[in-house]
Amino acid sequence: MGAPNTAYIQEYNNTIYLLSQQQDNRFAACVAEDFNWTGMAKFYDQYNQDSAVELTTRYADTPTQLPDFRRRMVTPRYFVSNTLEDPKDALQMAIDPKSIMMQAKHAAFNRTKDDIIIAAMGGTSYTGQTGATPVTFPAPNQIVYNQFTSGNGMSKAKCLAAKRILDANEVEQTERYMSYTAAQLEDLLNTTEVTSTDYNVIHALVQGDVQTWCGFDWRHSERLLTDASSHRLCYAWQKFAVQLAVQKEIEGRVDERADKNYAWQVYMRMCLGSTRLEEARIVQIACVEAAF
Repeated sequence: MGAPNTAYIQEYNNTIYLLSQQQDNRFAACVAEDFNWTGMAKFYDQYNQDSAVELTTRYADTPTQLPDFRRRMVTPRYFVSNTLEDPKDALQMAIDPKSIMMQAKHAAFNRTKDDIIIAAMGGTSYTGQTGATPVTFPAPNQIVYNQFTSGNGMSKAKCLAAKRILDANEVEQTERYMSYTAAQLEDLLNTTEVTSTDYNVIHALVQGDVQTWCGFDWRHSERLLTDASSHRLCYAWQKFAVQLAVQKEIEGRVDERADKNYAWQVYMRMCLGSTRLEEARIVQIACVEAAF
């Protein structure tokens, strides 16, 4: 006679839950976007400042100034994600996993789009007629981790310094953004007076609200890069500091594969590129992230 537990059953939920991860895109709306692009590269032409020449004599010759045209280049990067649902596995599963597979891929592509923008912020840009001249991030627009005595993490002093650099460069006051991780927000909350108006505004960030503080619209991301010393690189920027060029927006499809015994293929792709358009519009802030 079999033991009573032989008849025990195992019950499974009829939903597959996506594990904790960033699912949305955080930065595309904070930079210049272009969806009109075909070809192996795209160039964005720019024009530098002009100056006024004072006439001090009568019947003076008309002064002639050389135009100062500039350009930045974007090249495409192609991304795909593909998963097969084996027919045998499908017969043994309680629910159809194709929907959650597509959801996970879309989340991955949103994160990848952020990664492309973040890399362009501090990376090497290319200028010149054919895009052959590299432009690295300038030292005057870098706030080093220990620049102020107020702390090596994110601080009010660093935020004000970033604002000062942008203001001194005559960057528009509108559409300014600041990127941060949870560690930088913790720095600000730990170093700001609880009774101050600054704290009251920063506290709204803890509640999940997008708020403007120090002239910046704050954008949270745990994907910000670090330098060689593991300092987190945050950025303060104006929207037209960075260009996102999309050749193929996120596109997904689900098809049967006859060559794989009619397994279902869950496929997604996109093609895009990004570049820093102008150094004057962006500031890099290095922050030490203390371990727990």
